[in-house]
Amino acid sequence: MPKTRTTRSREQHVRLFRNGRNQAVRIPREFELPGHDAIIRKEGERLIIEPAPPTSLLTVLKNLTPLKEKFPRISELPAEPVEL
Repeated sequence: MPKTRTTRSREQHVRLFRNGRNQAVRIPREFELPGHDAIIRKEGERLIIEPAPPTSLLTVLKNLTPLKEKFPRISELPAEPVEL
């Protein structure tokens, strides 16, 4: 059975340019990705650019390094009355 190539429903010719030492491509508005970060990978001769998954608060907290400084001890203060 011969391989069939899937047709791309949206395709556009773009120009490559240099940005300092990096090669860059200007992404047309209709191909804009959400957010501020993206993931890029190479599959054969193709470059695949996808939106980066959102970072959860748990992931951020897990990657924090512990503080090395000691905090002063806080004496327990009596609770102040609260009017409801």
